[in-house]
Amino acid sequence: MTEVNSPPRVGRWTRLVTARPRLSLLAALVLTLLAVLAGSGVADRLGAGGWEDPDAESTYATKALEREFPDSQPNLLLLVDAGDASVDDPAVAAEAKRLTARLAAEKDITGVGSYWSAASPALRAEDGHEALIAARITGDEKQMGETLDRVAPSLRGTHGPVKVEIGGIVAVRHEMQTIIQEDLTRAEMIALPITLLLLVMVFGSAIAALLPLGIGIVAILGTNAVLRGLTEVTDVSVFAMNLTTALGLGLAIDYALFIVRRFREELATGADPLTAIGTTLRTAGRTVLFSALTVAVSLAAMLLFPQYFLRSFAYAGMAVVLLAAAAALILLPAALILLGHRVNSLDLRKLFRRGAPKRTEAQDGGTAWARTAALVMRRAPFFALGTTAVLVLLGLPFLGVKFGTADDRQLPASAESHVVQQHLRDGFPGSPGGGLEVLAEGRATPAQYASYKERIAALPEVLRVDGPLVKGDSAYFTVQPRGEAVDAGAQHLVGELRSTKAPFDTKVTGTAAVLVDSKHAIGDRLPWAAVFITIVTLLLVFLLTGSVLIPVQAVLLNALSLTAMFGAVVWVFQDGHLSGLLGFTSPGSIETTLPVLMFCVAFGLSMDYGVFLLSRIKEEYDRTGDHEEAVRHGLQRTGGLITAAAVILAVVMVAIGTSRVTNTKMLGLGIALAVLMDAMIVRSLLVPAVMRLTGRATWWAPAPLRRFHERFGLSEGEAEPPRGATGDDVPAEENGEGMADASGDLRTIRRTSGGT
Repeated sequence: MTEVNSPPRVGRWTRLVTARPRLSLLAALVLTLLAVLAGSGVADRLGAGGWEDPDAESTYATKALEREFPDSQPNLLLLVDAGDASVDDPAVAAEAKRLTARLAAEKDITGVGSYWSAASPALRAEDGHEALIAARITGDEKQMGETLDRVAPSLRGTHGPVKVEIGGIVAVRHEMQTIIQEDLTRAEMIALPITLLLLVMVFGSAIAALLPLGIGIVAILGTNAVLRGLTEVTDVSVFAMNLTTALGLGLAIDYALFIVRRFREELATGADPLTAIGTTLRTAGRTVLFSALTVAVSLAAMLLFPQYFLRSFAYAGMAVVLLAAAAALILLPAALILLGHRVNSLDLRKLFRRGAPKRTEAQDGGTAWARTAALVMRRAPFFALGTTAVLVLLGLPFLGVKFGTADDRQLPASAESHVVQQHLRDGFPGSPGGGLEVLAEGRATPAQYASYKERIAALPEVLRVDGPLVKGDSAYFTVQPRGEAVDAGAQHLVGELRSTKAPFDTKVTGTAAVLVDSKHAIGDRLPWAAVFITIVTLLLVFLLTGSVLIPVQAVLLNALSLTAMFGAVVWVFQDGHLSGLLGFTSPGSIETTLPVLMFCVAFGLSMDYGVFLLSRIKEEYDRTGDHEEAVRHGLQRTGGLITAAAVILAVVMVAIGTSRVTNTKMLGLGIALAVLMDAMIVRSLLVPAVMRLTGRATWWAPAPLRRFHERFGLSEGEAEPPRGATGDDVPAEENGEGMADASGDLRTIRRTSGGT
């Protein structure tokens, strides 16, 4: 078989990354400090939107209205509460007019109007105790936030007989951005100490445990610098910072865990540090490269979508994955060379082993994973059908999914902008600030405008039509739906308005129109993203295994492993179950882009663990030719490591899931569930059961593909003969059961690209 990476090439890489270890670490320290400086303030430059399609009709109409009628779309709302008095009370009216005049005098604020100046019923609550002042803040998102920070303190609070609270889309997005930054800091404070504790449990050595954490921090800081640079040329969502933290810690720790564990095992066989690093990079290093590639491919699929919300996660995710892999393959070997045998220093597990007899794996007679493997292999049909049925059952709630758009209900119930918007939903006619705008382009007569207005007013979902406001050859109408801004009726009304004939060109925008266009854009591109992920995954897994069936199994079982996540998302976040326990307000729908994001991230992470299991099974099958023994051996050797890595990543995702913003909470908790289900159910039960049922046919490939794999495949022969000791010769403290010792089973891997 032709080798892709020959031992001399690997040797040169080992010499390269270890030739000047102190210089390498010093350079890394300097680059990290520069990344801290370059990435400082990145959160202030990130946007809280990005759900709209930039090429959609609604986007065009919004920009045209902002250009031609800058006062047409208020994004700042002041809720004026008169208490027990009426908003028509003379004292209340006088104070409200004074506030309106003060707001109109502010810089960068236009289109100021109010119930008291326009006498519009839509701006007055049905109970008569509340009314609105509306305005538009100009500028980009950062400038709008700065303006809001400047004017809000003098406006909110009690003013004579009225109390003022601030809402509107600008307030919602600004408050969301602030809360996300605060929550991210808190999540890091939660995740870091817990992760360090778990790493100490895995490695025993406090020194070894600190290395993966350091790699994760380097990856996060580097990605922040990348995002800061991207904000100079494109829009980036503030939500992407959550993925940066989660993957930066999770994957960097996984990669470093594989490499550090393998390095310690090589030292245990008597190898010197340089030789141990060489073997580690030929085995664990290949797994890191392959795993990083599979995750990056899944995240890259989000670049196919036009919404910058999704594209931001691709930017952040791909950057952090590549930086984590680079740090693990360049900086970590340099650190390990300097540490040598001191990597095992401060073994805290010795405190709990005093007096306990040491046992080797041979004496143990079979670990818990070996017993699990044996049971699954004996009852393969039961586990295959039973596990599949359970996963499908858990995913059934997703059949009732309802797609919506992100609004104020993403925020905590106590958030000021959420409180204001909820008052509008509950107490005002229609949906103030959530209506539809119809842009009319082309010269028309007053009679033609009036005739068109009558036609749209006659539509059953229309509550009221205002306008037209005419400027040159353009005009616009404001259409108020009868229900909420984005309910099914409002979305249907968008289609009705777009199909209503007019003697001029019309374009429809507004919250419901943006949602309709976003759903259409995702629906158009989703098949292409699915095809991209599927084809590349099939190719990568084929290059790893040389089998035609295993790549198909990997794609199908990976997708099946995500069913519980999608079912839980609908059951919890759409239907509102556990909303009190988890502290969020259910909007009754799922934001349109979230399932796409969660699928790409969770699928990539599932492949990350799948690669490790499949590569170990492949290695054993190549060595023995015994299919069932290879499957059993692969699960026994890797089950504990996969579980440990999944638990660490899940801890990070749960910390992200403590966010007070619902989308972030959904992302963190949903992916944590997917990762745990994949590691503990799919990899432990379903994969070995299915492979047992498919038997030796699992490894079949037609002759042309076999020749292709022999020439280009990623599986490698023995890089170098084993040095004396086999896996069973590893000291007992590197063996045994549980998270701490499961990774010790990696010591015999020598050949596969995924072996660690």
